[in-house]
Amino acid sequence: MSFEHIIEEKIKQSIRDGDFDHLPGKGRPLPKDELGYVPDELRNSYRILKNANMLPEEMQLKKEIVEIEELVHTIQDPEQKEAYRRQLTEKKIRFDMLMEKRKISQSSAFRQYGGKINRRFGI
Repeated sequence: MSFEHIIEEKIKQSIRDGDFDHLPGKGRPLPKDELGYVPDELRNSYRILKNANMLPEEMQLKKEIVEIEELVHTIQDPEQKEAYRRQLTEKKIRFDMLMEKRKISQSSAFRQYGGKINRRFGI
């Protein structure tokens, strides 16, 4: 008797016993996985980082880019504005280099997920 067969029998027995009758959300569709568009090889890593309230380096950079862009729009002092623009350019270059190094930008799954990230950050 295989392990899979034992598991299947346990599930069937639990259904017969009514163990699943009062579960929260019964009869409703499962919630969508917000990491569904992340490539399979990255999904578990991203989920672990998310649960630990950590962002992957590329997402942290993207977040910093958005924050600096917002600052640039609000700053009146030309010298200070130029300093933030230089910082913004450096972060964008670093982000692009990181994406190229990881070859993530070539993944169709990342392009789909990247759009979701951009919308979340308001880009």
